[in-house]
This record gives sequence, C-alpha cells and structure tokens, in this order.
Amino acid sequence: MLHPDRLFPADPATRELARRLHQGVRDLPIVSPHGHTDPRWFAYDEPFADPATLFVVPDHYVFRMLMSQGIRLEDLGVPRRNGGPVETDGRKIWRLFCANWKLFRGTPSRMWLSHAFETLFGITEAPNAANADRLYDTIDAALKTPAFRPRALFERMNIEVIATTESPLDDLSHHAAIRASGWTGRVITAYRPDPVVDPEACGFLDNLTAFAAIADVDIGDFGGYLEAHRRRRAFFRTMGATSTDHGHPTAATADLSKVEVDALWAKVRRGVATATEAELFRAQMLTEMVRMSLDDGLVVQIHPGSFRNHNAGVFETFGPDKGGDIPTRTDYVRALKPLLDRFGNARDLSVILFTLDETAYARELAPLAGHYPLLKLGPAWWFHDSPEGMRRYREQVTETAGFYNTVGFNDDTRAFPSIPARHDVSRRIDCGFLAELVVTHRLDEDEAHELARELAHDLAAAAYRL
Repeated sequence: MLHPDRLFPADPATRELARRLHQGVRDLPIVSPHGHTDPRWFAYDEPFADPATLFVVPDHYVFRMLMSQGIRLEDLGVPRRNGGPVETDGRKIWRLFCANWKLFRGTPSRMWLSHAFETLFGITEAPNAANADRLYDTIDAALKTPAFRPRALFERMNIEVIATTESPLDDLSHHAAIRASGWTGRVITAYRPDPVVDPEACGFLDNLTAFAAIADVDIGDFGGYLEAHRRRRAFFRTMGATSTDHGHPTAATADLSKVEVDALWAKVRRGVATATEAELFRAQMLTEMVRMSLDDGLVVQIHPGSFRNHNAGVFETFGPDKGGDIPTRTDYVRALKPLLDRFGNARDLSVILFTLDETAYARELAPLAGHYPLLKLGPAWWFHDSPEGMRRYREQVTETAGFYNTVGFNDDTRAFPSIPARHDVSRRIDCGFLAELVVTHRLDEDEAHELARELAHDLAAAAYRL
C-alpha cells in the first residue's frame, strides 16, 4: 500500500531531489510537542485491548467519516456519557470498519492507517469485508506480545519526546507513575487551562471550586485566581511541561485595567457573565497567560477558530471530541493587537499561532509572524493536516514569514499508531517543496538539506524548548 515515492513531485528531476532530501531526514527521531495521547498508556504499559480499541474507537477522524455515512457511533463502540449500551465486541467493530474502508479513499486517514498497518504489522492489503477477520487476528496476535506494548512502540517509532495535554484539575498521577517506573522514554505534559478559563465551559463553576482546592489558594479575588494558575503551572513544569495550550473560540485578546478586570472577575466567579463578558474574560486570560510565560518560560500555543461540539445530539450523548468540531472564520490582526501592543516585541518568548481558517495564512498570519518577535506559526492543523493542506501552508506562509518563523511539525493526535505516519507525510511534503525551490534556482541544494532537517526536527525542538 505504501509506494516509496508517495507524495513526491511528479516531475522526474524534482522527484529525484525530493528522494535525496527525504533520505536525509526519514530516520530522524520524532519530536511530538503537542498532542492528546493518554499518559496512562506509558505509565502502566498495559497491552492495547484489540485492533478496534487501538484504531477505531479513539480516533475521531475515523468514526466521524463512518458516522457521516449513517453508521451509528454506538455500533463503533464510542462510549456514551451516561454509560449506556454500546458495542463492546472489538471484532464486530473492526468488521464494520473494514467493510467501509472505501470511505477513506483519498483522505489523510487512509494514508495514516495504511502506514501503520504496513510498518507496524506487515499488512500490505487493503481492508475489506472478506479479509476483516484475518487482519483482525494478525493485529490482535501482535498486540498480545511485549513488542507491541505502549513503551516498546514508543521506542520502535523512534519518538524522542512526546507531550500530552492536561487540565489544571489533573493531578498528573500518570506522569508521576512514568517517572517512578524508571523507564527512560520522555513523556511530558502541557498546561491546558480552558476548563477554568472559559466561563462557558461545561461545569465551569464546579471547576473553579476544584481549581481552588487543588491549588490550595483562595480565588475569591482575581489576584488569588491568577496565583492559582501560577501554582498549577509551576507544578506542571515539574512534570516536564514546556508549553501552555489554549483552545479558545476566537483569537481575541484584551488588556483591561485592574478595576475593569476585578469587576469582570466578580461576574465570572458568580456565574452571571454574559456571552460578551465571557469572551472578554477569555481574551484577558490570553494576555495574562503570556504575562506569566514571561516569568516561567512556558511557550504559549493558541488554537482558535473551532465551533466546538456543533452536533448537539452527539455532544449530549457522547460528550466532546467526537468529530463534531467545525472550523470558523478567524480574525488575528485586530484580535491580537491588545496582546501585541503589550508583549509583541518580547524576544525571549514564543506565542505559537494555529488556524483552521486558511484564508488568514497570507493575509494575516504570515505578515504578523514576519514582523513581531513574539509570534511563530504552528503547522497546518487538524482539518488541514493533509498533503494539500501542508502544501498550501508552505506556499502561502513562506513568502512573508520565511521558514524560521514557523515551528516545524506537530501531529496533534489521539491516535498513537498514526504518529510516525503523520510525521512521514510532513517530511515528504516539505522535501518536495524544498526540491521545487532548488530546481527553480531559489535555493541551493545544501541549504535544502539543512532546511529539511530543521523542518523535520530542529525547529520544533527549539520552539518548544525541548
């Protein structure tokens, strides 16, 4: 299923150069500085239950496509919020997935899955209804061996470091267990404060109560609330955190006076903030998070522009992160100005911007990152984590921001086996892009080899202080 020249340019001379560039980076270790893999996998190193549990049930890219064709999430084993009945027979789930393999034709998921099947399990045939049981048995038998436990796969995948993402309410016990185990694999956390920053988050007031308790601080006033963040951030740093992450609906920032922010906090704390005030509070907290990062060094990631849980029925039944998030238009120039007026010229910190709105690449993001020392651009993200999306990103960003105002690649995945596949796609697309610059005499080949390594490994390691 995996052609050696996949994703390389069609022109023979350019393709040959892309091959040479790729040969220099294909075996580099993987730096995965932002993602959502489960730290308990590495803490306790228990075998994955079965092929369906590994490839289908946790992967919203997979089950959202199947759902779009009328297949019920219950039949794919996706857990219900109320613990109600869903399919638990992994073989039945796998058969349903294989019988609908054609739905993934032309999608990034097809590439990622094919890469994992072939490189990890030696499977070189496309799944279908007829071979589903045989493929299931092949993968299931492998998963029962020590070579396919999470830590062994981590090492086999040549992962140098991986960052998970946790809420301030998480006690990070799984990360503590990893450290206590003596295993040398580097798994770190990242600080995602959304549940206690977004007044519109589910259970927000209860979250604030838990936040005050775990931080052991009175958050009755705004100063105490900020102190709680400082304490939790310090704890996260002891568990390896080098970054924060913020999944706000927009990129809005604010720089309110003390009187204004105290009055706003009083409303937020009582749960009486309006939608407009909730947005203002989120905007202020982005500025506050950057202010704290100037003190503790945590890199700031801003992931705006997703209409979360758009499918109300799916959210009510199955909860968040079930493939129902939809991209929206996003403004950066005006939204970020209060933050940039305050900190834009800071040279010892990076704020990494992501987007789901590709129209912003050339118009807003590249010009901003190509000017302000504070800003860096994250890679093509989520719906655009695809060959076409990566090409569009490079074409629209490079002319204004160059390469060194970007941060390489991160896979942002919950699907552990897809990590090498995603990095392989990124490396191939970047090598093809660099090859085209060389053959059109805009770059020397030795520069392309240097850049290929930086895009594959070094820029991410540097940007995330790894």
